[in-house]
Formats: sequence, C-alpha cells, structure tokens
Amino acid sequence: MPQDIASIDPDWAWSPFSPSTEQPWNRRLAAHLCRRAGFGATSKELDELLEREPAELARSLVENAKAASMRDPETDALATAMLATGNSRNLAAWWLYRMLNSSWSGDQATQTSPLLEKLTLFWHGHFGTGAEKVDDAEMMFTQNRLLRRHSLGDFGAMTQEISRDPAMLIYLDSTTNRKAHPNENYAREIMELFCLGEGNYTERDIQELARCFTGWEVRRKKFRFNRYQHDTGTKTILGKTGKFTGEEGVEVVLKQKALPRFIARKLIRFFVFDEPAAPEQLVEPLAKLLRQSGLRIAPVIERILASNIFYSAFAVGRKVRSPVELGIGLLRCLNGSSNLDRVAQHLDEIGQAVFYPPNVKGWDGGRTWINTSTLLGRSNLVGELLRHEATRFDGQTLEALAKKNAVSNPGELIEWLDELLLAVPLDDSAKSELLAFAEQTTGDPSRRIARLIQTLSTVPQFHLA
Repeated sequence: MPQDIASIDPDWAWSPFSPSTEQPWNRRLAAHLCRRAGFGATSKELDELLEREPAELARSLVENAKAASMRDPETDALATAMLATGNSRNLAAWWLYRMLNSSWSGDQATQTSPLLEKLTLFWHGHFGTGAEKVDDAEMMFTQNRLLRRHSLGDFGAMTQEISRDPAMLIYLDSTTNRKAHPNENYAREIMELFCLGEGNYTERDIQELARCFTGWEVRRKKFRFNRYQHDTGTKTILGKTGKFTGEEGVEVVLKQKALPRFIARKLIRFFVFDEPAAPEQLVEPLAKLLRQSGLRIAPVIERILASNIFYSAFAVGRKVRSPVELGIGLLRCLNGSSNLDRVAQHLDEIGQAVFYPPNVKGWDGGRTWINTSTLLGRSNLVGELLRHEATRFDGQTLEALAKKNAVSNPGELIEWLDELLLAVPLDDSAKSELLAFAEQTTGDPSRRIARLIQTLSTVPQFHLA
C-alpha cells in the first residue's frame, strides 16, 4: 500500500474491498463501518453484520437508509411532545433518541437507520442553520425533515428546497431581500459553502444571483414569493444571461462543473479521513459518479462505504470523533439508554449542540474538536453517561452487560472494550497499565467498570473514529 495519499491509485481506492488473508473481514472492520456509517454498534450487532460481505452490506445500508428516509418523523410522538414546548433545545433530545435507537437491520419498527441519521447530521452541518437566530422549533424541525428526506437523494432537489426553506431564509436574512436592496447573504453562501467553494465565482456573480432571490419572503412560517419585490431584469450569473428567477438562478449554480468535486471532497472528509485534503485524482472518480447519476447522493455513499480506501490505513482511525459520535457512540456500543436532555447539554458544553451549529459553515470538525478544555469535558461526559442514575445498559447494569458478553475478568474486559470502542487498538504497554488499574480498583463491579471506561477515555485512541 502506498505511504503517501497523493500516490494512491484512484481505481484501487474506489474499487470494492475484498477481504483477504492479510486483511480479513473481522469485528474491528465491522466496528469501523458502524462508527463511520452511524454511531457504533453492540457486540451482538457486530456479530450479525459479520455474516455479510462488505460490498453487499454497504448496498443494504444505503437501501435501508433510503427506505427510512420515506418514513416522515412528523408523526413521531416524541417529536410532537418536544415541539409542544416551543423550545428548539428540546428538539435535540428527540434527534439524539433517533440516532441512539436506529437499526442496522432496517427494522421498520425503529423508524430510522444509523446511516440516515449520520447523513442528516452531515447535511445539517453543510447547510448550517442555527436555532439561536431562527427562534422557532417548528421551523427547525421542518428543515430537519427536509434534510432527512433528501439525504440520499438528488442534491439539486435538496438545494432548491433548502433555498426556499423558511428557517434558511430567516437565518441568512433573505426575508429582507427586496429589488431596491438585494441581500447578498444567501447568494454568497450557496456558492461559497453549499455548492462551489471559493475561487469558482466572482463578487459580480454574487450580486447578480442575489437579484434572483428578491421577493422571497416568509409568511406564517411558509415560503412566499412577493412578485412586486422581485427584480425581473436581466442578470448574468457564472457566464449565463437571462431574466432568471430564484429557482433558475439556483439551477445555474447546480450546473457548474465545480459542484460535483466540491460535494465529493466534503463527503470524503466526513466519511473517510479528516486530513490531508484529498488530492484531485482521488476526488474525481466520485465527482464523475455524481455527474453521471444526476447529482444523486446514494451511489456515492455506497461506493465510499464499500471501497478499498475506506477499510485501509488511510481511513481507519483517521478521523477525530465529534462530540455526538463520542456520546451517542458510547451509549450505542454498550446498548445504553440515558437522560438525553442531559446528554444534549453536555454535548453543547464540548462544542456540538445539534440545531445550534456555530455559524453557516457548520462545525469545522477534525482537530478543532480537541483542546485542553474539551478533552476534560469529553472525559466528564463519559463519566456522566456511565454513572447517571437514568443510564441503563441493555436495561441493566454494566456488570450484567459484561457477563452477558462472556466477560469475567479484567483482562477480558479490556480486550472487549478495546475491540468495541477503539478504532486503533491499544498497544501492550497501555493494556498493561489499564490492567493494573483495573486490578487495583475495588468496590461495586459496575462502578469499577465505569471507572475503567472513563480512564480509557483519557487515552488518545479513544477520541479517534
């Protein structure tokens, strides 16, 4: 395998991974898939997933997510209860519940799939919209439904809908877009952050596109077109000239050659590795697939999740866990449940409050998740989850969960946790130190296991996905 990512053969990188004697399909690779395509899996779930080939599994996960995207959460009883409070912060518990209780098997009783929730989180960061400005829980919930519905579908259709989404219109001040004074905020962000990236447009393109969106308003929490405030004149955008409406202006942007490369690069960073930036030759095959599929996301996700590079040393352990991946991942792997309002508060404290991205860029991710303050907060989150009175593991205690998984001594416990929770295995020295700590710890067995896991959370490998 090449040591330098710039020297990777793109054909090899995006070809389906085929297990071999040198790299067998095992629990560690299955756990890697579950961390990236969702938020982790229990030992039982890993055993079930191992019965299937990686390429077939990737295809099944995508199909399950597509099916789940058609099950609209509008009738979700928990969502209804949260919306009744009128507080967007309460919606966080609803979404965390969906992440935690999604099903790898595609079971309709769970209403959703891990991959669907992971992609909805990705698009929530991509089309960053924050409830601190959009102070309306119903609008934020409606946008979340929009992103979930389109997560694996047509990127163009999703972009058209998000452009008219009331929460987005309010967040980027498009409700004040009048023909006499066009507001450039959304025109700038759709090109810079949502579709094309810097260097692929000019300031003049922004000004002209902003004229297309004049007359777009929000009335009674719905999009409304005010034709009296729309600039009907001729505009020139990205080399195209016409009396473009807002929808037609978006379509001009969607047809730019830079768009598939921009989206493919962001998907690589989210699902494969944080850094370095993917070289052009590695991005182009996915960009080509996006073009050929009419900007449909599902084929690209399936290609990524089944690929050689996804299961290689270039990907495994090459991402930093986000706070949501850390907290929900710990609970999922241990089949845990807890007070999700408290979990949401802790996630906010360490930098990731869902429905409250820091700005229109969303979360920067990668190394920015980690600093001296957040490391302490992340360890405290782990301790809070493990010891909170509302937390249960498979409906019982940590001791009972360990026994159910045939873990009967400290050495077996460390091996079990290492395989279940860590993307990169501990070396023998670290295992020896943990074993000494575990053997010296006294008291209630569940408390001892909790202390061991919290100690494990101080090891750098714990924070890699």
